[in-house]
Amino acid sequence: MGMGLLLGRKSDMTMAASAFVTAMLLWIAHQSWVDPSIANLVPVLDSYWLMIHVAVIVGSYGPLTVGMILGVVSLVLILLTNKKNQKRMEFNLKELTIINELALTVGLVMLTIGNFLGGQWANESWGRYWGWDPKETWALISIMVYAFVIHMRLVPGLRGRWAFNFMSIVAFGSIMMTYFGVNFYLVGLHSYASGAQVITPTFVWYTVAGVFALGALSYWRYRVNYAKK
Repeated sequence: MGMGLLLGRKSDMTMAASAFVTAMLLWIAHQSWVDPSIANLVPVLDSYWLMIHVAVIVGSYGPLTVGMILGVVSLVLILLTNKKNQKRMEFNLKELTIINELALTVGLVMLTIGNFLGGQWANESWGRYWGWDPKETWALISIMVYAFVIHMRLVPGLRGRWAFNFMSIVAFGSIMMTYFGVNFYLVGLHSYASGAQVITPTFVWYTVAGVFALGALSYWRYRVNYAKK
């Protein structure tokens, strides 16, 4: 709701959408007091850290997802750039890149804080703050990946709006691995679906191919229209 108030000062639709999503999330969050119908909660999940840690971690996925979407939109704008609309497209690209960087920064801060909160929960539940569990490790990898993306502008060879926006899309793969992949592909304390037969959906491969195709085509157009500036 705070993000909606911050970004929706000039848009009633943004305010309405934020209020709806906030109400839905709060309703779901308050179902934690309901006794599960399948079985009782395992002791490690019967903790107040569940709402605190998970809320911050999942909340960080929101800005990171926004950054990924803005990255896709920015690359599409690069593809659509020509001599007639170059000035307008460049202005829009600059604006979207700034918003993208702000979103990724907010998401990275929340993800880092959530990881530390997870360490507190782990210490309370398992008697240690860090154990190199796959979920913990991939959360750390995600933090390092996004820290690299945000600091790319400090590396001379990696500067540029195309590189930043493309990496904001690629980096989202680490979030998908942390949120979904670890549960199915790896075995650990957080891998509740481990042991089941894992079949990677075909749309995953199409998505990866589409991202790199979009990246290659937009890079070509970026070199034609923007690289000389």
